[in-house]
Amino acid sequence: MIGVILALVSAAAYGTSDFFGGIASRRVAALRVVLVSYPISAVIIAAAAVIVGGDFSWRSMLFGAASGLVMALAMWWFYIALAEGPMSVVSPLTAVIVAGIPVIVGVLLGERPSVISYGGIALAIVAVILVSREPSGTADHTVFGAMTPRFTRRVAWFTVGSGVCFALSLVFTHQIENGTGLWPLVVARAVASVIVIGVAAKNRQLAKPPRAIIGLAALIAILDVVATSTLLYALQAGLLSLVSVLVSLYPAVTVLLAVLVLKERVGRWQVVGMGLALAAVAAIAVNG
Repeated sequence: MIGVILALVSAAAYGTSDFFGGIASRRVAALRVVLVSYPISAVIIAAAAVIVGGDFSWRSMLFGAASGLVMALAMWWFYIALAEGPMSVVSPLTAVIVAGIPVIVGVLLGERPSVISYGGIALAIVAVILVSREPSGTADHTVFGAMTPRFTRRVAWFTVGSGVCFALSLVFTHQIENGTGLWPLVVARAVASVIVIGVAAKNRQLAKPPRAIIGLAALIAILDVVATSTLLYALQAGLLSLVSVLVSLYPAVTVLLAVLVLKERVGRWQVVGMGLALAAVAAIAVNG
């Protein structure tokens, strides 16, 4: 049960982080937000790692580095897909890949969830797809009269690539050994920060963002630390196939905050998706 609770805390933190990340990205390029939040996150996790302690393990450090690498690529490619393609297609497709791949890997590694848990997994995947959809009638943004973004082959590659990398980040984090503390996460965020800085330099986006954005980025960094830390311990306490699916429900939190805080309109199918998410959590928690 502790794994279920930690996974839900991680999902809530990720969803809240994405909400504030979305607000910040409306003011400056998303890459510039991550450029600030990732290094701050790395510093905070390092400070926490000193307090928590833990044994050194090359294996765990390597998996931490691998997790940071694929997470940085996932964020980069996901933002490209969202910028060039229709969000109503990119977001649900990414979500189902993130939810599905760890389940397959977990089963291949020998995990055997109960029949009820499998039902919860199925409900969760459907819930993620529905919650990630835009409300009907919501048009994709156009720029200066440009054509509505299309789901081109290039967008498809970036969408699938980001989804696979997000999923692999969960798989690699699951391989981090118990007793190593938070140090593998420090390595993960350090690697991700280096990659993000390199990408920002290549795209000439190293300029310092406005002070208000720095404040939001710091908040996002704190939420990221909570999300990644609870994810690590959830994966160490529970099954990859179940924890990953619960964490993948984070879009429900983002949508809920958008409705409550920004008064955004929620679609009928999104409401259905949230209901299915609750049912999925209940089914998985029974055997969690």
